[in-house]
Amino acid sequence: MAYETDLPWRRRPKVVTPNGLPRESWLAQANEAPLLPELEIVDAHHHLWDRQGFRYLLEEFAEDIGQSGHNVVSSVYVQCRTMYYADGPMHFRPLGEVEFIRGIAAQARSGFYGKTRVAQGIVGCADLLQGSEVAPVLEAMEEVGGGYFKGVRLPVASHPDPAVRSNPVPAPAGLLIEPRFIAGARELARRGLSLDVWVYQTQLADVESLARQLPELQIVLNHAGGPLGVGPFEGRFPEGREIWQTNMERLAQHANVAVKLGGFGMPIMGFGFERGEQAPTSMQVADLIAPYVLHCIALFGTRRCMFESNFPVDKGGLGYDVLWNAFKRIAWPLSDAQRADLFSDTARRIYRIPR
Repeated sequence: MAYETDLPWRRRPKVVTPNGLPRESWLAQANEAPLLPELEIVDAHHHLWDRQGFRYLLEEFAEDIGQSGHNVVSSVYVQCRTMYYADGPMHFRPLGEVEFIRGIAAQARSGFYGKTRVAQGIVGCADLLQGSEVAPVLEAMEEVGGGYFKGVRLPVASHPDPAVRSNPVPAPAGLLIEPRFIAGARELARRGLSLDVWVYQTQLADVESLARQLPELQIVLNHAGGPLGVGPFEGRFPEGREIWQTNMERLAQHANVAVKLGGFGMPIMGFGFERGEQAPTSMQVADLIAPYVLHCIALFGTRRCMFESNFPVDKGGLGYDVLWNAFKRIAWPLSDAQRADLFSDTARRIYRIPR
């Protein structure tokens, strides 16, 4: 029977990723009931895709949310090269992702997949290296995305050591300090759009430079600023964390920078959740990531920090139920208002998401 590769409409993108694939039976070893089950959550960062051997679209995401028991009321979708247009001018092809995810948002609003308003915020991709010439692309994204389109992320994570890799397509070094990139980012600020950045801790000085040059631009630092536990940082957690802390302290001085707390399930962080014989519990996860989460909160305050799942990327190392329980354990001593910031209100403010 003809299947998968010989019928064009059944082909899927083939992506080679350094992040592990989810193992449902392994994850099921650590199923947990939700702590603080009524606490509202806006999942500030997740992806959706349809790839060879790994489909994760609305149905799969809704199943993770529903089975977790956590009160996830809405979410922010972040670019991952999903459903680009197959033709047309190259710079406009990422519009396909925004258009597709807007359709997912409408699908979620039907209520058929649960109560979560998935993709109430959409972060797309535009080539900011076009400089001011990116303006027509951003205008088109605002049109196809409607009120859901909130900003842009262009992959910039880069490190000379090949062991330090988290993206299927590594980025060239130094993009954030390119004059053309800065000019393109300025176009975002002019439209009230935000810029998400995923960098490693070794690139935080570049983020600080960008924040200083464009104080009017809302920058959202992904995955706690990319603390590393592989390559030159393998087995050197105290030293690596000290370098990360110093750079984050400088960055926190810029009021236009907010931080997403998550991404700790990626192998690049070095926690090794994916390597355990047993799937980790929320207590185990919380114990390991708390120093990073609490340091970010101390530096930036809860009004500039938000929790994220980074699913399905982090699903290779921990379950959705376990992840949010770990965050809740860490935030337990905080006030109700501070917890509301971290779990929902900061994401709503930054991405302009209505209740």
